Order: sequence, then structure tokens, then C-alpha cells
Amino acid sequence: MTKVGKVYEGMLQAAGLRFGIVCARFNEFFVSKLLDGAVDAIVRHGGNAEKIEVAWVPGSYELPFGAAKMARSGNYDAVLALGVVIQGATPHAGYINAEVSKALAQIGLETGVPVAYGLITADNIEQAIERSGTKAGNKGADAALAGIEMANLIKTF
Repeated sequence: MTKVGKVYEGMLQAAGLRFGIVCARFNEFFVSKLLDGAVDAIVRHGGNAEKIEVAWVPGSYELPFGAAKMARSGNYDAVLALGVVIQGATPHAGYINAEVSKALAQIGLETGVPVAYGLITADNIEQAIERSGTKAGNKGADAALAGIEMANLIKTF
């Protein structure tokens, strides 16, 4: 292993952390499963469910707006953005996915609050099912783990 001066790493310990979760109502059947996975992951890692606040927005395109408001409020150690975009017959999904991805990353950079990406970008309903809690795991839980780790990491600087 290469020698370096100091190494910074986040822990997967959610105790004492406050989370804001913004969820897209469009494809709510899947998004509610992502939300359940995120809350479960936070609680399993020592977090308090009562310190989790959830905002519902109309669709995935509105996730960045909700995430920005939460991140700028100063009330959260991390913000999670959860949504599901399923490819249809038009290129609509690709445009949404690209813009939402860029915007969420920019919000984290501008505010200094970690914004975890929990957007499923599926080609079909089967992929959405797999990624919202079946054989491919739960991307809401994955986003929560990233949020926990990043919230702890930024406290080490």
C-alpha cells in the first residue's frame, strides 16, 4: 500500500445524524419501497427514525428542487433523493435522468451537504422491481448508506 500523510474515511454510523429524504411521487409504488429501504438502513446503523424528514415532490424531475431546499435549510447532515424513471417509447427518460443527476451533484457541491443519489434509471418495470428491493437490492438503502458515510466523512475535515 502506498504511504500517505493522512487518510479520511466516513463511518457507517447514523447515530445523531439528521436526514432529509425527498421522494418522487411518480412511480410511487417503487419509490415507497426505496423510502422503506432508506429508513431501514439508517435505523440499522444507529439512526433515529424520528430525525428523518420526508418531502414528496411530483416526479423525479422535481427531486433537485426539493433536495436543494432541504440542503440549504441547515437542518440535515445529508439529503437523499429517491425516484424511479422507467424508459418508455420516447427519449424522455434519458433527458430527466441526465438533468437530475447533474443537478443533485451540483447541489451537494454548492451547499456542502451530501446529496445521495437514489434514482433508479430502469429500461423496464422488471428492472425497477429488481432495484427497489428484490434481487438487485434496494437502491434507497444504498443511497442511505452513501449519505451516512458522507455525512460522517465531512465531519473529519
